[in-house]
Amino acid sequence: MLGVMATVLAAAGDKGSNVDIGSIIGFVVVGAIVGVLARFVVPGDDPMGILGTIVLGIIGAVIGGWAAGAIFKDTAGVDWIASIVAAVVLVFLWRALSGNRTGSRVT
Repeated sequence: MLGVMATVLAAAGDKGSNVDIGSIIGFVVVGAIVGVLARFVVPGDDPMGILGTIVLGIIGAVIGGWAAGAIFKDTAGVDWIASIVAAVVLVFLWRALSGNRTGSRVT
């Protein structure tokens, strides 16, 4: 798990820092916030649970943070917006790939 988080941090541009439990908790908290905000922005019902929302938010935060850093020199505030936009795109992708799994069953 720590190896994965170190790879994510390196990919996000945070080279040379140590991964500790605080940074992992930070990723989970930021991921939860970004994931929930993205799901509020996209209307409709998703068959995704809270764990899926957190994972989607973490991936969106990493992609958005990387994109903001690649485009802007100073990313203060821009990285949050880019993270939410990336997570919204991921919600749309999730819906397109998962199909209608909440349909009614014939009994």
